[in-house]
Amino acid sequence: MTSKRTPSVSQLEQALQEKSREVDVLHRITDSISNTLDLESILKHIVEIVVEVTRADACLLYLLSDGGDELILRASKNPHPRLIGRITIGMGEGITGWVARERTRVVIPSNASDDPRFKFFHNLPEDRHQAFVSVPIMAKKEVTGVINVQHKRPKRYRMDELALLSTIANQVGGAIENARLYDQMRRKALQVETLSQVSETVASSRLLEDVMQLLVTMTAQMMNSKICSIMLLDPATGDLRIEATQSLSEQYRRKPSLKMGQSVSGRAVQERRPIIVLDVTKERDYMYPDIARREGLSSLLSVPMMVREKAVGVINSYTSVPHVFTNEEVKLLQAVANQAAIAIEHATLLEKSFEMQEALAVRKLLERAKGYLMRSKKLTEEEAFKLIQRQSMDLRKSMREIAEAVLLAGELEERADKRRG
Repeated sequence: MTSKRTPSVSQLEQALQEKSREVDVLHRITDSISNTLDLESILKHIVEIVVEVTRADACLLYLLSDGGDELILRASKNPHPRLIGRITIGMGEGITGWVARERTRVVIPSNASDDPRFKFFHNLPEDRHQAFVSVPIMAKKEVTGVINVQHKRPKRYRMDELALLSTIANQVGGAIENARLYDQMRRKALQVETLSQVSETVASSRLLEDVMQLLVTMTAQMMNSKICSIMLLDPATGDLRIEATQSLSEQYRRKPSLKMGQSVSGRAVQERRPIIVLDVTKERDYMYPDIARREGLSSLLSVPMMVREKAVGVINSYTSVPHVFTNEEVKLLQAVANQAAIAIEHATLLEKSFEMQEALAVRKLLERAKGYLMRSKKLTEEEAFKLIQRQSMDLRKSMREIAEAVLLAGELEERADKRRG
């Protein structure tokens, strides 16, 4: 008959300490995620707690994309601000993608890069770390992301450490999903509000320049764009020129015009359909990759502005990190583009109306000025007109200014005559 070994006092104390530590960590996480629904804040705090608990040299947190086909780096320790959102891993790709697909953790005590599943990202120093643990983040039995913990030197991970890491991943999964749902609801509300404002702009009596500037500002906020721009088509030359952008960069504002069918924007207008580019700096058809690199531009959604089946221009929405535009985002920007086309047509007609009113006012002034000259100078109508025209050319003044001067001189002369009389 075999007897069970009774745990020693020291072993019981150690087990109690481990349990107390686990409870303390979970309490801290609960407090953290209950105080905010801001996704970025939650992710940052999760990474900080994981690093503290595991004494890791690095921690990378990836979240599943909206499409569910890739993982995107969303938080890290040490920080990589330029790489957040830029590094993506396909499902099943590398150890991280394998963990997400198989829904199980991977533990490598040393020489992590020798694992056949390992994928190098040459701009990440963590690729050279020795020890590696990758744990899936679960919510409602579905994978929502992956936490990677790395140590520079080989490390034999204890079972209690791994269990705590898995517990943390499961604990934060629901909080991350809640934060993402909140973020989606907030964006939906912003989209509805922006579309309402776009409609108000369309119905307003603002001038064309004001209309376009309002549209790019509102659209950039709604789409979370690094740069949003409107390019209008000149029917006479076939040129597409930037007419409005919320970007403060003079270099981008002075970007040369495009021809119909040229670059991504020109194709969107010519083909009358939205075009998506994941990375404009690597797109063969994109004409200004150097400007894109200097401006920190990555993905592009280019949508034609249509009025009665005719393209009048294009709206471009750039992101600062690689972004897979969803069908919903494409439809949203297309709705704005169509509203923008109507607004631009309305503003153009309004400006033409102002021009016609101005031309009519000038014509009435000319008629009055000619009448005064014909009466006072005994001139024919043709002679009076030529006199005004000659004065306009000699003095480099508009015909309106000369006509107003003639009428003012006539009024002053009439007043002088009344005083003398």
